[in-house]
Amino acid sequence: MTFTVRVPELSEAAEIADVHVLTWRETYTHLLPEGFFDEEYVQARRGLWRRLLENPREGWHIRVAERDGRIVGLATAGPSTATDGEDPPRERQLYMLYVLAVEYGRGAGQALLDEVLGDEPAVLWVAKANPRAIAFYRRNGFAFDGVEEAYPGIPALVDARMVR
Repeated sequence: MTFTVRVPELSEAAEIADVHVLTWRETYTHLLPEGFFDEEYVQARRGLWRRLLENPREGWHIRVAERDGRIVGLATAGPSTATDGEDPPRERQLYMLYVLAVEYGRGAGQALLDEVLGDEPAVLWVAKANPRAIAFYRRNGFAFDGVEEAYPGIPALVDARMVR
């Protein structure tokens, strides 16, 4: 069966949060301290998704990919934020794009990106230790601009900025 990309419902906040946590486990566990994915972390993600879906902000796009009645990916994009006091290089920013590993190469990531950004100029941050994501973003016209920063509290996780 194929997947569907759609706007999520508030009632799905916990399921979306669980997919968010699982995608991070699949991708970053080897870079994170033991015990990172504790109950407090899971509850914080559930709170985040509840807030995002309860109070949609103007100019933001939130989408999920669903296959066989299960959410298998998520994406959010919105107005860019400044970094260290500088103006952002683009007006739009991709904030999240996560797809379960079992869905890699099946089109959900591309469909999510297309839904939240289309072909607009945009900026995003990607973990330097995520070559699969970097290759995906390069295929979609993004390139590194030389700006990097360590993920707060996790020095092994360095983000690099890409723009198109």
